Amino acid sequence: MEIVNTHIAKRDDKQLLVVTHLSQYLDYVTGFGGLIVPLIIWLTTKDKVHAMEEHGKAVINFQLSLIAYICIGIPCILLLGLGFLIIGFAAVLGLIMPAVNAIKATNGEAPSYFGTFKFIS
Repeated sequence: MEIVNTHIAKRDDKQLLVVTHLSQYLDYVTGFGGLIVPLIIWLTTKDKVHAMEEHGKAVINFQLSLIAYICIGIPCILLLGLGFLIIGFAAVLGLIMPAVNAIKATNGEAPSYFGTFKFIS
């Protein structure tokens, strides 16, 4: 009987984790890259990079939450301008939280995005 080592060692790549968080800023440049690029990075490296599973899920959940806030905020504009507050809240979160979590990834800490719904657990 032959024993085969099926455990693949994951590499520690903090720079890729930082790039995953900062790639969310592509939303402000292209309008759509902030979800697609982190999703591609997460799906292709989640089995190869240590902590990518956790950071990737956090980024995708955060981007989906921002989309949900905007989808809720647009119809709420008709309700006394409440939608402007919701969209403003999403815009501020979208600017601040990726930078904060990129710094956390550099320090080896777990990501924590404020106001995020758990779409992927």
